[in-house]
Amino acid sequence: MLNKTQLIGHLGRDPELRQTKDGSAVANLSVATSERWLDQSGQRQERTEWHRVVLFGRPAEIAGQYLTKGALVYLEGRLQTRQWQDQSGQERVSTEIVAERMKMLGGKGLNGTAKTADGAADVAPFDDALPF
Repeated sequence: MLNKTQLIGHLGRDPELRQTKDGSAVANLSVATSERWLDQSGQRQERTEWHRVVLFGRPAEIAGQYLTKGALVYLEGRLQTRQWQDQSGQERVSTEIVAERMKMLGGKGLNGTAKTADGAADVAPFDDALPF
């Protein structure tokens, strides 16, 4: 089975960085993706979706160090649903993206290419001016 998610979006706030009990870094991100289209009357419409994203280890450290609210980022990972009880005893459910790859799209590294958090090969720059 395949469980893969890819996003290119903007951070809605600065990353929330914390440590696990064993000292590993964890970063929580809030990422916005937007869809734009023309409706039947020719009016431009836009819908924004907000995504919860979690990073672990070195990618989390990099996110905490370099990303800020508004940063454009590419994320690749898998969907995961968690269940827990809140302080009032109510059952809660949350679906989030566990990112295994992160790429900062807003800045350039020393060699003129965008930085990746996992050392994977760089992808071609994203061009928002789609022909359709």
